Amino acid sequence: MVTIENRQDKVKINIAQLRKDARQVLKLLDYANYDLGICLIDNVAMQEYNNTYRHKNVPTDVLSFPFHELKPGERIVPKTDDDKNLGDLLMSLEFVQEHYPENCYARVQKLLVHGVCHLLGHDHDTDETDEIMHELEATLLAKISSQE
Repeated sequence: MVTIENRQDKVKINIAQLRKDARQVLKLLDYANYDLGICLIDNVAMQEYNNTYRHKNVPTDVLSFPFHELKPGERIVPKTDDDKNLGDLLMSLEFVQEHYPENCYARVQKLLVHGVCHLLGHDHDTDETDEIMHELEATLLAKISSQE
């Protein structure tokens, strides 16, 4: 189940479309029956989270909080129903609007895909892992963008 909580009122967003896109991403990754939490926040809240969890006292666009520690390509093997959880994403829509005003929702889609990739253990710490993650993101984005 995709749960979306909108804790900000600065940027309007189509929650139904975001939920549809998130479900599509999970389906494409063969995690359709897993939980994903998405919390939409403003820059003040994002700065607090970013400072607390990454020791960077600035807002950012998305933070990922995985439920499982995975290596890229590793599958979740649930032992209980509670294990059917990918984790949570925090997105600052205010940050997105400020930096990508001409195509805000397209950027939200990219952040959704990017965040989910992080929840599944992907990273961009090296050139090699960045390339793998970028290719997966591009594939997923192309598929969800064609579904709009």
